[in-house]
Amino acid sequence: MKFLLGIDLGTSATKTVLFDLSGVAIASSAVEYPMYQPQNGWAEQDADDWIDAAFRTTRAVIEESGINPSEIAGIGISGQMHGLVMLDENNIPLRRSIIWCDQRTAAECDEIHERVGKERLIEITANPALTGFMASKILWVRNNEPEIYAKCRHILLPKDYLRFRLTGEYATEVSDASGMQLLDVPNRCWSDEVLQALEIDKALLGKVYESVEITGYITEEAAAQTGLAVGIPVVGGAGDNAAAAVGTGVVTDGSAFTTIGTSGVVYAHTDNLLIDKKGRAHTFCCAVPGAWHVMGVTQAAGLSLQWFRDSFCSVEMEEAAKRGVSPYVVMDEKAAEVPIGSNRLIYLPYLMGERTPHLDPDCRGVFFGLSAIHQRPYLIRAVMEGVTYSLKDCFDVLREMGVSFSEMYACGGGGTSSLWRQMMADVYGCPVRTVKSKEGPALGVAILAAVGTGLYPDVKTACDAMIEANPKQEPNPENTQKYASYHKLFRNLYVSLKDDYKKLAKI
Repeated sequence: MKFLLGIDLGTSATKTVLFDLSGVAIASSAVEYPMYQPQNGWAEQDADDWIDAAFRTTRAVIEESGINPSEIAGIGISGQMHGLVMLDENNIPLRRSIIWCDQRTAAECDEIHERVGKERLIEITANPALTGFMASKILWVRNNEPEIYAKCRHILLPKDYLRFRLTGEYATEVSDASGMQLLDVPNRCWSDEVLQALEIDKALLGKVYESVEITGYITEEAAAQTGLAVGIPVVGGAGDNAAAAVGTGVVTDGSAFTTIGTSGVVYAHTDNLLIDKKGRAHTFCCAVPGAWHVMGVTQAAGLSLQWFRDSFCSVEMEEAAKRGVSPYVVMDEKAAEVPIGSNRLIYLPYLMGERTPHLDPDCRGVFFGLSAIHQRPYLIRAVMEGVTYSLKDCFDVLREMGVSFSEMYACGGGGTSSLWRQMMADVYGCPVRTVKSKEGPALGVAILAAVGTGLYPDVKTACDAMIEANPKQEPNPENTQKYASYHKLFRNLYVSLKDDYKKLAKI
């Protein structure tokens, strides 16, 4: 019997799942790790924490399932995007990885626009220079830590560092590489023009593959550390959102999903290249060869609720522990008792700056309308609604670009909440549904591994065989109308506060 392994290297944890060829999860394991914030707006992680988590979870699923490791036909890796991993000549990380939500590189973004030209950069990379992307982080290290940059011999993304530790290969694939700001997105290859303008040596970068292509094979050293068999093929895999798209079957025109993980994303597949010239939404190569996706990003989606849980919800966490359920289940129940609009309380989820539609690293979170009547359940619901309003901003930008979709899939931790899905359906004004598998990105990259190893002929066929959808949640027109008034005010608040955010950042 054959199996597939999907490894999802996330921001809060790495989860490894073993699947059969019909997409059923046989065994899974997850290990969490910390994020470091040495300064306001900075975000870093230790790359070796990812490796430890990936190796531990791989050993755990092999042990739990009881399979012979040689029965694993292929491995796919999904990963948080944009993280900068710099290796020295001995392949040792030179510093903590500066990850996707870090906002320190505003000056370097200006430098990139000056060197390449903003319009030209968008033509080549399909995006303006952004603080979260990798190119600005490379320049930040060069500008601020020249002694580290001088020792750098290899630059990898988070999942691609794991790939290196598994296969010994310096490689990436088009979906994740699209967020490095160094890839020619229309032509799916490194851009010599951008690299030369930024004076970055192409030799630092790995080989670019399509997501379904085999990039390497498990080495003897990796096999000894993980329990895997030597020689198992590892395919390109995908960045987390492109992997989630495959894991929910969003692989053809007219399909879209919203994910609420640490960040939030509204994502749509397109067979034709579409670029937002205003730079509000991202266009990347997707995991389907020859196709792209467009997406809007909310920096602190699930992160907002996690922050509120950890900071203020000790009572709910204690109740959850007594009941043996997740704290988010209890928080959902509390929020469900609160009416739409949280009694005129609005939350702006800009804890880590924002991408879509504002491209503003300086904006920060706000509770607007807070009064003595508001108790914790009101704030919980306001956080969930505020994240949903921000996702509606992303939704609207994609519509404005001419992207069409008739329904929305939901995934990520937030997508497991029926209350949050109904908020999305009501705020978007379109049906929202989930797939039966809860494994999202891990299933997505397992599907890519199935295609890459010849078990299925193409991604669409594999998705049809390995994914099953749940019934839709329809929007409530009355709720949609109520939410529209709050969303309009939500949008106005950013405009009102924009200049003050800049002043705050300078204090």
